[in-house]
Amino acid sequence: MGERGPEANKKTAVLIPCFNEAPTVAKVVADFRAVFPDADIYVYDNNSTDGTDEKARQAGAIVRYEPLQGKGSVVRSMFRDIDADCYVMTDGDDTYPAEYAPAMAEIVLSGQADMVIGDRLSSSYFTENKRAFHGFGNKLVRALVNTLYHGQLHDVMSGLRAFSRSFVKDFPAISEGFQVETEMAIYSLKHGRTVKEVVIPYRDRPEGSVSKLSTVKDGAKVIAMIAKLASKY
Repeated sequence: MGERGPEANKKTAVLIPCFNEAPTVAKVVADFRAVFPDADIYVYDNNSTDGTDEKARQAGAIVRYEPLQGKGSVVRSMFRDIDADCYVMTDGDDTYPAEYAPAMAEIVLSGQADMVIGDRLSSSYFTENKRAFHGFGNKLVRALVNTLYHGQLHDVMSGLRAFSRSFVKDFPAISEGFQVETEMAIYSLKHGRTVKEVVIPYRDRPEGSVSKLSTVKDGAKVIAMIAKLASKY
């Protein structure tokens, strides 16, 4: 699958925030290069100590660095620095299938949505994900966001997304860490941004790849941010 139709002349950038993803980042870069042959693929290394940057560079990615720790900090830098018509963001852990991303990008490029979320929770997430409390946390965050912000989203915290240029350049990205995906959902619901979801399969991390998300610590930060943004937006 590749870019097709009148949208093929528009520029797509693939964004991969990474912290210690040396076991998987090269495969992620190669998989997204296969489906986006004309896209710029950026890996933003967030103080990795395992050679993630070299693996990514060898795979053909444009490697940049974000010294301020946290996924939100990386997203803020990526969105500020990179210019494109469509942005596809994925994690560097090889849990998201690249072959679904072009259809998500086409929805953005055709003007149908400001953000497209790869919905894992409606497919294989709860059977593939081996961390039970992560599943509970996803359900809790989804329920809170949809209740407080009058949404109907199925997957609030997915790491595979496509964005319009206008979304990327307007999104404030005040989060420092893993709260950033939830912030994107709340921002969209509060500001009338059009959001669509595409159901995607999810696969658990391969052997040797370790999750950086702390269920309790990061989960508490997400819930605190949901409450904080209720008064801000």
